[in-house]
Amino acid sequence: MTPTRRRRLIFAVLLIGGIGTAVALGAYAFRQNLFYFYSPTQVAEGDAPPNHPFRIGGLVEKGSLKRDGMTVHFMVTDTAKSVPVVYTGILPDLFREGQGIVAQGHLNRSGVFVASRVLAKHDSTYMPPEVARALKRAHAREAAAARAKAAEAGAR
Repeated sequence: MTPTRRRRLIFAVLLIGGIGTAVALGAYAFRQNLFYFYSPTQVAEGDAPPNHPFRIGGLVEKGSLKRDGMTVHFMVTDTAKSVPVVYTGILPDLFREGQGIVAQGHLNRSGVFVASRVLAKHDSTYMPPEVARALKRAHAREAAAARAKAAEAGAR
């Protein structure tokens, strides 16, 4: 092998190795920052991974907000199921009961979502797409259950 060919081969191997390393590091960083979204119904049914970070979204259930210093306990609902949430920190100004929120955190062993970050919707018309879809599915399930109940009552 001539010295020129050898240099080109070494350069090509180093270049491919460098690109491979960059892709691997990028994929690792992306995976570490990836948060899946789950609705309260999915969390209540056990679809969400325990002790793994994810996002949950829905409405803050009316009458569920309890403050204890900097710690806040509340329930997030999609109108079908509710999940207890605990958050320690300063809440957004728009946070209140009946408000749409998205919380980021993890589910502990007792089934309580421990939020590390809480985001409240910023105006009356915006709702995160994941929350809107989850609420729409919950309403559809409720309507189907009501129709089935009405059909069953009519058959008697």
